[in-house]
Amino acid sequence: MKRITILTAFAILTAYSSFANPADTASATIIKTKKALPAADISLPAGFTASIVATGLDGARHIAIAPNGSMYVKLGWLKSGKGICYLKDTNGDGVPDEQQLFGDFPGTGIAVKNGWLYASSNSGVYRYKLDGKYEVTNTTTPEKIVEGLVDKNRDNAKAFVLDNQSNIYVVVGSYLNACLVNDKSLQAPMPCPVLDSVGGVWKFRDDKTNQTYRDAVHYATGFKNIVAICWNNNTGSIFALQHGRDQLHQLFPQYYTEEQERLLPAETMYQLHQGSNGGWPYVYYDPFTHKKMLAPEYGGDGKKTGGKNAQDPIVSFPAHLAPDDVLFYTGSSFPAKYKNGAFIVFHGKSPQLNKGYLIAFVPFKNGKPSGEWEIFADDFGGKGYAASGKAPQHRPCGIAQGPDGAIYVTDDLGGAIFRIQYGK
Repeated sequence: MKRITILTAFAILTAYSSFANPADTASATIIKTKKALPAADISLPAGFTASIVATGLDGARHIAIAPNGSMYVKLGWLKSGKGICYLKDTNGDGVPDEQQLFGDFPGTGIAVKNGWLYASSNSGVYRYKLDGKYEVTNTTTPEKIVEGLVDKNRDNAKAFVLDNQSNIYVVVGSYLNACLVNDKSLQAPMPCPVLDSVGGVWKFRDDKTNQTYRDAVHYATGFKNIVAICWNNNTGSIFALQHGRDQLHQLFPQYYTEEQERLLPAETMYQLHQGSNGGWPYVYYDPFTHKKMLAPEYGGDGKKTGGKNAQDPIVSFPAHLAPDDVLFYTGSSFPAKYKNGAFIVFHGKSPQLNKGYLIAFVPFKNGKPSGEWEIFADDFGGKGYAASGKAPQHRPCGIAQGPDGAIYVTDDLGGAIFRIQYGK
């Protein structure tokens, strides 16, 4: 790994302007242009370079890139009353030079598919019609595809993915850590009563309006909170990563030490199919024993295994890294080892690694992991931040592949968009 300096590309952005509805003129202040910015360091493998192509997007969550290189960024909170930022690349150089804000709802998920822009709030999904230039034709009246999903202000990001048969799969995370519905008891009910509406993935039509839980197929269950989810065209299936549970020592000090709470459970990656069951809240995955362990709320003691009918993860990662997006690379500009492999954006920090805010890579062959995972992009938090005790400078969240084969990463803390490419 070599250390590189992120290029301060903001001088290119001085021509930013709003180009659509007059009511959106406030969007010109969202992406701040500066002639010079302090350099930021990230670590990348030899041959890769990185630049910042936009800034000022505080709360930038997932990102979608159209075939012409224009970007749509979902904002986790409203900016000037808007929750979607459109960054237009007018000359195809991979750097946006015009922008527009629209959408009156915050959220996480966003995607461009078959002439539509799909975007999620924290309780549903909307879509906007796109024209031949991949621009929204009417920013004020989107179609509401899904509504009424549970939102209790915790783990409420409604990430989603679209397949090639007009289906949309929407995640509803659990607002409960381990199904303790009674805050005066450490014993959780069996079965967990909230699994009917949270802790899983629901399948809807992507072209039907005003759908609710009643219209959905309960596609997968037993996943506490999925934010990183994508469709893999090579396998014709969904891949997703789960945020693991917390509070093992805090709630059950008789079974778990403080150190175990920092190291358990693993963050886990799955290939999903209809009927998938990750086992939450009944079990968690131990990355050291490589076993599904019975949760203490259901009689576990840190030694008992469980989850006979729950599927095993295909890859596990250190605890508390918080996977927030995943991309299978299909471009040809990166070295051959990255072809069809998975880039995973981690939004948190691992006590085991004493680092975080990084992008990992998992090689795949024939649709399956083919080697150990590795750190691909590191030090988004800033050089030496882990030892300094300071807050991170950047926190990567979303990832997308551009038409030129570069990858773009959003930063919901520093508000930047990073462009990572191979070669000059």
